[in-house]
Amino acid sequence: MPVKERLKECFKEGEKGGERHKGLRKTEITRDKIKGHVNKANRNFYAISAFKEIGYSDWSASAAFYSLYHLLLAVLAKNGIQSRNQNCTFAFIESLIDEKKISLTKNDLKEIFDKKLKEDLEHSDKILDLRESIQYSTKTSMEDKEFEDMKRRTKLLLDKIKRDIEAE
Repeated sequence: MPVKERLKECFKEGEKGGERHKGLRKTEITRDKIKGHVNKANRNFYAISAFKEIGYSDWSASAAFYSLYHLLLAVLAKNGIQSRNQNCTFAFIESLIDEKKISLTKNDLKEIFDKKLKEDLEHSDKILDLRESIQYSTKTSMEDKEFEDMKRRTKLLLDKIKRDIEAE
């Protein structure tokens, strides 16, 4: 489905359900909301290593995904949008990429989540897929190489998204 149609559905979903809506909503742009998401992203990025240090590197994948996801929510907040749905968040970010309003590329977005990848999560290196394959399996740790690669890629994307957030 084209991005514009997905966004239309997301905003329609945002009109339902009060605070527990499952879509996108226009909201007031505040520095506190943006800063709150950036702080949460930084906290989650720190947790990537903290989980590994205490022997819970399986949780590092979730921390990596959510560090990136909170920065995407900060981008939405900067645009006066609130999201309660990951697919809607990704659709809005994709629309900003299409409109050349952010420097993030579709390839960057695919590093986080590739909507075309439907199967074989276990062999995907996308950060959301890595989180899902570890979270929903019995695996309790990541290999050192896999961990370091995930952390490096997460940091590169974090830095890029932060530059978009800081741009006026």
